[in-house]
Amino acid sequence: MPRTVLAYEAPDISALARTLHQGLAALERTPGHVELLNLLARGAGFRNFQHMRADAQARDRLETPPEPPAPPADHARCEKALRLFDPSGRLARWPKKRNQQILCLWLLWSRLPAGETFPERRMNELLNAEHLFGDHALLRRELIEFGLFRRTPDGREYSRIEREPPPEMGKLASLLRQRRLAAAA
Repeated sequence: MPRTVLAYEAPDISALARTLHQGLAALERTPGHVELLNLLARGAGFRNFQHMRADAQARDRLETPPEPPAPPADHARCEKALRLFDPSGRLARWPKKRNQQILCLWLLWSRLPAGETFPERRMNELLNAEHLFGDHALLRRELIEFGLFRRTPDGREYSRIEREPPPEMGKLASLLRQRRLAAAA
């Protein structure tokens, strides 16, 4: 079992000395390891050594640095992907580059219902409403292979897998909304 290193700090050295003096005077023999740990912990204001260790562990958990912020969106990648969509926001053609395909899949994923299981026919209807090149089977297959959707082994039912999207997906969705609003104005 790995040894936990605990920093020791007593807020009042006088209280520490008094606690140690009283504890050692009460014993008729030299204190054992655990007894000495408990005396030191009481001198620092804790009930016993276990209380001191639990406090230190809780403090460590609370002081752990937050996760680093997500990397910023790659705007150049979003601009290239934006060219693949018509003014109403539907995917006009399937990109050749995998990098762009993945971003398009994320956008399609975001537009399909979450927390819902639906039959293949409904999946096809939803995909057809989001693209213009008439290959819902390609999109369905890619969404499953990329791990954004799951289907039953017989292929009858589909459901979205919830994952954290890349920052580019949000940026691309925002750009498409702006374009749609500009076209409507």
